[in-house]
Amino acid sequence: MEKMVKFCCALLFVVALTINAGCSPKKAETVKTVEIADGTVDPAVWGKAYPVEYDLWKKTGEPTPAGKSKYKPGHDVGEELRDKLDEFPFLALLYNGWGFGVEYREPRGHQHMVSDQLEVDPARIKAGGSCLTCKTPYAPALQKKMGRDYFAKPYKEVLGQIPKEHQTLGVACIDCHDNKDMSLKISRDFTLGKAFQAMGGDVSKQTSQDTRSMVCAQCHVTYSVIKDPDMKSADVTFPWAGSKWGNITIEDIIGQLRKNPGTQEWTQSVTGFKLAFIRHPEFELFSNNSVHWNAGVSCTDCHMPYTKVGTKKVSDHRIMSPLKNDLRACQQCHAESQELLRKQVYDIQDRTMSLFIRSGTTTATVAKLFEMANRAKAEGKRIDPALYNLAKNNYEEAFYRVVFIGAENSVGFHNPTEALRVLGDASRFAGKAEGLLRQALATAGIAVPVKVDLELAKYVNNRGSKKLMFKPQHEIKDPMAAK
Repeated sequence: MEKMVKFCCALLFVVALTINAGCSPKKAETVKTVEIADGTVDPAVWGKAYPVEYDLWKKTGEPTPAGKSKYKPGHDVGEELRDKLDEFPFLALLYNGWGFGVEYREPRGHQHMVSDQLEVDPARIKAGGSCLTCKTPYAPALQKKMGRDYFAKPYKEVLGQIPKEHQTLGVACIDCHDNKDMSLKISRDFTLGKAFQAMGGDVSKQTSQDTRSMVCAQCHVTYSVIKDPDMKSADVTFPWAGSKWGNITIEDIIGQLRKNPGTQEWTQSVTGFKLAFIRHPEFELFSNNSVHWNAGVSCTDCHMPYTKVGTKKVSDHRIMSPLKNDLRACQQCHAESQELLRKQVYDIQDRTMSLFIRSGTTTATVAKLFEMANRAKAEGKRIDPALYNLAKNNYEEAFYRVVFIGAENSVGFHNPTEALRVLGDASRFAGKAEGLLRQALATAGIAVPVKVDLELAKYVNNRGSKKLMFKPQHEIKDPMAAK
């Protein structure tokens, strides 16, 4: 009898396991590694081995979902992309004098990186082949083959070195993955590798989680196109010297830009000052002691969350903002509802945008006061040089901070505390510069109105062949009026 009971119990246990196994969802299949031939750039070839990832990557060529992001709303097929200079006219004033003051459109997905350059106003690609550094998977090979000529030759000439069928190909598999085992790799050692060395670091000694951010940091960073004495492009560098991993500060970046004359790529028409510029510093803002960085979160955790396609679990290669992906990435860690998470993001971005507009408008006001001071000097009036130079120093500190946050694509979310600190300091420096200039102008007997006319229509209109707007002053939207 005892044996019969044991047998029945064992049978029931086996049946229970069988039923449980039948009701459980199938486990996601792991992706099997397939070696790709050396030198293979065409993503379609990689896609034969990795069709799921390839199909997701191809979706970066589609418009991102509209209506899910407040400040990066997306667009429909055929719809014109938003231009920051139309949204924030004070930027048209501040950037007047070079390409970014002609056209500064919101970016599209990775597949459009080169095609967007071909459609943008030609002033934006005057730096030559340097402009392709983050845009084409052929950039590392071109730089190695052409040396200094890669940076200095005209854009179209360097583009012509790329096989015709790939001349509009944006970032692809080979930019991020080793073709042997699909591990992540740094393909742009001539930029990111040098920047790490300048900080006393070594890209080969970072953790795998760090590498998941570093691959993005090859391009989602600020950089300078170094100019030689003849103003020809000579190199592309990241202004990270003096900084540390996890602590690349705006102060250190500005310090590098201001002490190296080669970074001064353009002349601001309103002030006449030779200046550097700051482009899309997502990595610098995010990695500088942000909450998510300190929690060990990488760029890919948020912008390439795991997704299931059929029975396969893969990183989502349709890289986009978590807002446009219904905050699936956020809900991997956060238990709050999608509605609450979205509201928290918007609250952070609203505060950042409000301070950005205020600090930017104040900085633009200072630029107009410099214009007034320069005109007075040209007319033979004496503007106190000590006051003028001190004002210039403060103005440049404000200008670079405004550009830093304006060019960064998260509208402050990557590091809310730091974004507000940077903009608060921008307002402080701009306010100091304004006070000094008003004092210098008053001493010279020049009356300055309480509210300086920024003449925004002058800078928004006539920005190139694509920008003949001819809007009268009263039709130019004043962002401050809405705040």
